[in-house]
Amino acid sequence: MAQAPLKDPNLSATAFWDVDFKQLDFEKDSLFVMDKVMNYGTWSDKLEVLRYYGLDRVKKEIVKAPYFKKPTLSFLCLILNLKETDFTAYQRRQARKSPWIH
Repeated sequence: MAQAPLKDPNLSATAFWDVDFKQLDFEKDSLFVMDKVMNYGTWSDKLEVLRYYGLDRVKKEIVKAPYFKKPTLSFLCLILNLKETDFTAYQRRQARKSPWIH
């Protein structure tokens, strides 16, 4: 029996102020959606992303996101049972040198 395609997630446009929300492809743009929602979305949006994509997929993809706010990174480490060092965003932050420290 074929599985019905997932209905688009029920997300608010809060995290997507800078893009045309109606043009998002939630499958092709999954990392972008996860990144934006986890950094800027509402609590309900975060729960909806976890429901829609599932913990395994979120865990696999979210580590590739280029940026997270520090509280967001801590939250993701907690719910996904990951370490900060698993995230590209953390590695990039650690690799950057502060301009005022020589």
